[in-house]
Amino acid sequence: MAPTAASSASHRRNARLRREYLYRKSLTSAESGDYEAKRRIRDALSQGKSLPTELRASYDRLKSEIGHEDAKHDSAKSHVDDEYGDAGWSDPRVCVTTSRSPSSRLKQFSKEMKLLIPNATRINRGTHRVDELVDVCKTSDFTDLVVVQETRGEPDGLIVCHLPLGPTAYFTLNGAVLRHDLEGGAAPMSEAYPHIILNNFQTDLGQRVGNILKCLFPIPKPDTKRIVTFSNDDDHVSFRHHVYSKEGGNTTDKVTLYEVGPRFEMRLYQIKLGTLEMKDAENEYVLRPYMNTASKRTVL
Repeated sequence: MAPTAASSASHRRNARLRREYLYRKSLTSAESGDYEAKRRIRDALSQGKSLPTELRASYDRLKSEIGHEDAKHDSAKSHVDDEYGDAGWSDPRVCVTTSRSPSSRLKQFSKEMKLLIPNATRINRGTHRVDELVDVCKTSDFTDLVVVQETRGEPDGLIVCHLPLGPTAYFTLNGAVLRHDLEGGAAPMSEAYPHIILNNFQTDLGQRVGNILKCLFPIPKPDTKRIVTFSNDDDHVSFRHHVYSKEGGNTTDKVTLYEVGPRFEMRLYQIKLGTLEMKDAENEYVLRPYMNTASKRTVL
């Protein structure tokens, strides 16, 4: 099928955005040094102290920049600001799909993921290649692509790809319990935008993972009674989905939780600075085999 003029223009635009992103990323280390020098100069001037000796030669060059900076530009920016710079301005649009030839259980799991994430659209994978899938999502202005995978009918993989620049996070799944398998039955699925609880993501990498996960969801209203929880324990992330109600109205602090489902456990094993189809993209984090034996070392 010959490409249309609109698709060709979209491909050129995405290629240009990718080149600009890589160029800005290449300048990050040099700019971070200048930002640190300007921060030390501002601190010295505000406290009435003499300039550090190593900064006196560069003071004349940096003082004009310091005078023109505002609160938005007085700290160093990174590639994360390019990837999620528009987060919160509009609601995310998420595409949910599966690996090829999915089982009925994986199809059901993908349907529940579509209901779980507001503004999500589920599409059948069919025989589409990964690059075709990503191109369609970029052209359709999706902000994220979520792919669920399986082994012998059991969901065991989750890929979250942020568009159009990345990153792409890879998780293993285990202990997946679908809604109809919950003990006592599942509560009705609410369509309200949920509150997000990110528990125990303490390191820089943990905050990075939390940012990837929370940007799948739009900003909720303050009074919504739907909760999505990602709780980290020794680099294993437990996912739970609840709604709650207050007994006796808002006059009491007694709260009852109802599990909606699904539930599963996740473990991060790779973050790639690029989209899903980029085989040569730089790795930001990879779980190595020797890390499994380092019981006292946690990365999240």
